[in-house]
Amino acid sequence: MNKRYWSVILLFIAAQVLSVAIPIGLHFTTGFNNITGVLYINIAVFVLAVFGSLALLRPHLRQEKEANPISAGKLIGWTVIGIFLAYGAQLVAMTIEMNVLGIPQGSENTSDIVELTRINPLFFIIPVFTAPILEELIFRKIIFGSLHKRMNFLLSVFISSLIFALVHLEFQHLLIYFGMGVALAYVYVKTKRIIVPILVHMGMNGIVIFGQLMIDPEELERMQQELSLILFGG
Repeated sequence: MNKRYWSVILLFIAAQVLSVAIPIGLHFTTGFNNITGVLYINIAVFVLAVFGSLALLRPHLRQEKEANPISAGKLIGWTVIGIFLAYGAQLVAMTIEMNVLGIPQGSENTSDIVELTRINPLFFIIPVFTAPILEELIFRKIIFGSLHKRMNFLLSVFISSLIFALVHLEFQHLLIYFGMGVALAYVYVKTKRIIVPILVHMGMNGIVIFGQLMIDPEELERMQQELSLILFGG
């Protein structure tokens, strides 16, 4: 990988560290202990990371755009297809987790994100905008793209999707994140434009976050149980 790619990866790591280190540092130096303030710090850090990453990758993104023009209709079509493919992959993974591995439904990451968004609605910027952009640039554009130049699709998508799953630190749901990674890589290969998996990722996260925000938690749990009975027989 070239220096720009490594710089983006280091910027992503730095954003992860700073989003935790800054609030902790402020707490010990000034007594800062405001959850809303912490959320604003996180938003600012990741927005800056997005702009920095896009600036670093600007030549590569421009080259990709010029080499692979895509119409608005095709862009929308592949985004919709990608969302269905990703949800389908996650459904298969969920079925295996529940029926074969005995892993219950529910994601702590998603629950935490929803609760933080309830505290401050602006927090949705991170899961719906900054995270999809950064993660697709790193895991599809940089990691998968670099691997795919040296090996076949299956091996490159396996390695990049596994890394994508591991980074989310929900090891009991590795299959779900892995399936999502495979679907996003497939969409990227078919369109050759990173904007497509970014939009798919945004769409998926947006549907999940806003869907859970609009539904009462008890009602959502009841619906999930009914869906489980319909799809998996309990």
